[in-house]
Amino acid sequence: MCLIIAGWQAHPDYPLVVAANRDEFVNRPAVPAHWWPDAPHLLAGRDLEAGGTWLGISRSGRFSALTNFRDPSQRASGLPSRGALVRAALEASSGPRETLDNIARNSADYAGFNLLVSDGAQFGIHESTTGTVRLLAPGVYGLSNHVLDTEWPKLKRAREAFSAALHTLPDSRAFLTLLRDTTPVADDQLPDTGVSLEWERRLSTAFIDSPTYGTRCSTLLTVDRSGEVRFTEWTWLPGARQHSMVTHRFGVDASRGEQSPRP
Repeated sequence: MCLIIAGWQAHPDYPLVVAANRDEFVNRPAVPAHWWPDAPHLLAGRDLEAGGTWLGISRSGRFSALTNFRDPSQRASGLPSRGALVRAALEASSGPRETLDNIARNSADYAGFNLLVSDGAQFGIHESTTGTVRLLAPGVYGLSNHVLDTEWPKLKRAREAFSAALHTLPDSRAFLTLLRDTTPVADDQLPDTGVSLEWERRLSTAFIDSPTYGTRCSTLLTVDRSGEVRFTEWTWLPGARQHSMVTHRFGVDASRGEQSPRP
């Protein structure tokens, strides 16, 4: 997952709104968001190579999502999959702060990442590269492949578009537009993340399209004041062609986390 914009208590009717793009190599197998057979309380897409996920929500309304931290100099083989951390956060019974503190104790075992967790009452983040764990105040936040709210042009533009799109809810069109944004960034505004200039250009757009690597899926998640969850995911083929769209709706059961999703 390479772009996440989250509105936490930023809308009077929707305490949590998340718009996100997952960027990955096109030959890495994955399946769209579904209720997992081996964990029926979890709704998430699934990476079929390592078995984890990049973003998900539980039947109790617990949310988690992860982005990688881009640092080519720190690449190492044989490390555990970061996608397992999202599942661990979704299945934890503790609050976001304690959950993230527990994960932070072992985060040095993984390549760099940022992990978001919410239980509906609090919203927090752990940045493994800085070692910080913190709860977030109400607001709109942007996360890509650096620390929270790094002022990369694509992140700044997406955050501004997200803030405007909040006023159009429950319509989803403005959110999909920002997630599909391919506006190029001028070379003098590109970040320097250790990759070539050609790749900095490719990675500078919210929606990435190349023959070997790009945006594989886009997600819009909303949780309203009554606990109604709407999870829509679009999957993409090379050439920015839509492959599929799935929408899941269910009501949160915060006390038991066992309410079945509506058909």
